Amino acid sequence: MRLKNKLKRGIIPSLSLSLPLRRETSNIIFVSSKQASKKEEMGGRGRSRRTQRKHFRDGRENVWKNNNDKSEPQQQNKENNNWQPFVAENAAFNEYYKEQGIVRLEEWDAFMECLRNPLPSAFRINSSSQFSMDLKSQLQDEFSKSLQIAGEAEGIKSLPWYPDNFAWQSSFSRMQLRKNKSLERFHEFLKQENEIGNITRQEAVSMVPPLFLDVHRDHFVIDLCAAPGSKTFQLLEMIHQASEVGSLPSGMVVANDVDVQRCNLLIHQTKRMCTANLVVTNHEAQHFPSCHMKKNHENVAELGMTQLLFDRVLCDVPCSGDGTLRKAPDIWRKWSVGMANGVHCLQLQIAMRGLALLRSGGRMVYSTCSMNPVENEAVVSEILRRCGGSVELVDVSTELPQLIRRPGLKSWKVRDKGVWLASHKDACKHGRSGIVPSMFPSGQAHLDTSDDTNENPGAEIIEDGNSNNNNNNNGDVDVLVPEVSSLPLERCMRFVPHDQNTGAFFVAVFHKISQLPVLQTKSNKHSRERDSDSDEKVKQGEDKDVNEEAIADAGVPVKESDEELLDCNPSKKLRVESPNKPKSRAEKANDKRKLQIQGKWFGVDPVVFFKDDAILTGIKEFYGIKESFPFNRHLITRNSDTNHVKRIYYISESVKNVVELNFLAGEQLKITSIGLKMFERQTSREGVSTACVFRISSEGLPLLLPHMTKQIACASPADFKHLLQYKSIKFPDLVDDGFREKVSTLSLGCCVVVLNKDNEGSSDPPVVDRSTIAIGCWKGRSSLSVMVTAIDCQEMLERLLVRFETKSGSSDINCEEAANVDDAQVKEVSETITTSDDVEVNKE
Repeated sequence: MRLKNKLKRGIIPSLSLSLPLRRETSNIIFVSSKQASKKEEMGGRGRSRRTQRKHFRDGRENVWKNNNDKSEPQQQNKENNNWQPFVAENAAFNEYYKEQGIVRLEEWDAFMECLRNPLPSAFRINSSSQFSMDLKSQLQDEFSKSLQIAGEAEGIKSLPWYPDNFAWQSSFSRMQLRKNKSLERFHEFLKQENEIGNITRQEAVSMVPPLFLDVHRDHFVIDLCAAPGSKTFQLLEMIHQASEVGSLPSGMVVANDVDVQRCNLLIHQTKRMCTANLVVTNHEAQHFPSCHMKKNHENVAELGMTQLLFDRVLCDVPCSGDGTLRKAPDIWRKWSVGMANGVHCLQLQIAMRGLALLRSGGRMVYSTCSMNPVENEAVVSEILRRCGGSVELVDVSTELPQLIRRPGLKSWKVRDKGVWLASHKDACKHGRSGIVPSMFPSGQAHLDTSDDTNENPGAEIIEDGNSNNNNNNNGDVDVLVPEVSSLPLERCMRFVPHDQNTGAFFVAVFHKISQLPVLQTKSNKHSRERDSDSDEKVKQGEDKDVNEEAIADAGVPVKESDEELLDCNPSKKLRVESPNKPKSRAEKANDKRKLQIQGKWFGVDPVVFFKDDAILTGIKEFYGIKESFPFNRHLITRNSDTNHVKRIYYISESVKNVVELNFLAGEQLKITSIGLKMFERQTSREGVSTACVFRISSEGLPLLLPHMTKQIACASPADFKHLLQYKSIKFPDLVDDGFREKVSTLSLGCCVVVLNKDNEGSSDPPVVDRSTIAIGCWKGRSSLSVMVTAIDCQEMLERLLVRFETKSGSSDINCEEAANVDDAQVKEVSETITTSDDVEVNKE
């Protein structure tokens, strides 16, 4: 139709002229073969995938403009082209939220104006990072002043409501950071520190939910919908806060997500934390297993638990996401009320599952990045109704006083397909089977006992949601009377964009007083009525699992047959094969091999305790690891064949107990990532010939270093700087004689170089504290090579320079020795460096 209209208006020449002209027109309108091949590379065969930012790097030609008219200037063509990628306007959005009253009418214009502006970028300093205070000082003293001098508005500022000024917000959007040349250095700083893990780029209001969890070091915490991982990272910071050097907190964090690809993103985010107190799982949040174990099992007394329960639960549930309009403007075009109505039941199931996994006396935070009361207050109301007096809504209005918030709504309406519904009775009247009672403030279900479902068959549904009777001459219409909830929903928190220049968010805090009522944990029946028969059968089995786990949660004994049902999990990937199809001998052998390598979960590497005493003894002797450092059943691998183990991971005591419980319960947890990478096998020719083939990974070095007595050397600032700069240095080119002598006494293989900060005689082994800076190296026959990534070397070098420059008495700073090294000497050192040396180093 669009092509026909353009032909009529003469924008495109008629297709009926001549064969050459048809070819020319075809080249203008349709995609050429070269473009088609490019399209296949971008999106696949015939069906385009989701458009990504990289697809817009090269400008696209407007194939609809009239290329035959060469006389018109280019400026005129630009003026005629009024296409805009995203129009920040949606009539249905305006009508819906005006009617719901989420903001007062007099501030509606300010609310909408803020939504149309780009979201300022925000980030958080990792409070457990070794350089956290240095980063905060650099932001306060350097970037805050330099950006103001450059005339960039107010530059950056710390968020006053975030503890200890560890959260910052800039007045620039992400686009401005990428395009503005004057912000280039600040942008590079953000990218580098974020990649290393010293900061986390995160929306300001997204930092709020973990703050209200009140997490302590000994808490078991679960993030049920964790990806992409910024809140999980925040929870890990709280767990590790004020941890002593070389020790681990007694708590742990479980990060779960239903999507495998999002789990990979979650792992990528959280691995920057370098923690042994994290487990990443891949389950549907509403069916997360609690790993029930028989109470009379012989290992119950040793583990101290019969099921997996948590002290804190974070339910940042999937939602329509209209609170993120400022950073995702494409939602303006896609927004509809059906987005919120469609996820209401899922959100309720996830929240109820979170409460079932919560210990009595624990706290759960329910949050969404949506402004819709159907996803927010409606879910909270139904939770309170189902749980009765066993759960209460916590009033946290006195916490974080500088954080501006608004109370939750007590009255709202539901809209479906252009119709306003004030109660479930209205939904039944208009035949809205997808609208469930829990969406309304009262939560009361309407049972229609009349024979006809529509009392007024002549009624016509009009756009404002009222019923207009065509046979009624007086034109009377039904008046909608919204319900008002009697629950304390004012304790919920709403965050609107124009209050503190943020996105929109919703947060509710629950406190579990006692065990949940058993009957209240069943899934909503209305959500199952819309599924197919096959899906309904599967969900019935899942609901039975949830109900049985709730029975155990309430303290009711569970039979052995019921325990077997707990092993069933809908997220398990089962292969269904035809029973009549015979297998070849090769297929049987292949299946047997896969069963040995993989665990219970198809496609997921098993979690195996590493028990090779010969390897462990060799590692302990080579690095001089103290007996006080717990090794027994704290090392795991993802490969059952110890002869081919490439990596060994370290887990904390709390994670070890969870892993053992999971084994005893039949491996109900689908674990995708666990523990801290501590040792890695060196596969190079020189590495195999050393006394210990396993080197210390950079992630595990901070935890292991305080417990090491061998393979450690203290370097002067000059040598330490040269190692970071040049990555490899020949022994004769080392500046400090004492360091050169110490390195010569070390065994071939992995070693640790510690910065001697104050040029004082260091003990052997050196005393390690929070300020100790160390890197992993490899001692070859003639050189010392750094085993750290290039970006880590660059960042550590910058941190050291900043730290030494900010110290008083620059004449006494040892780093000045490195700065004053003769240029010829530095050049000579760089010329003698060979990265290959006589050993092939496997760098991380």
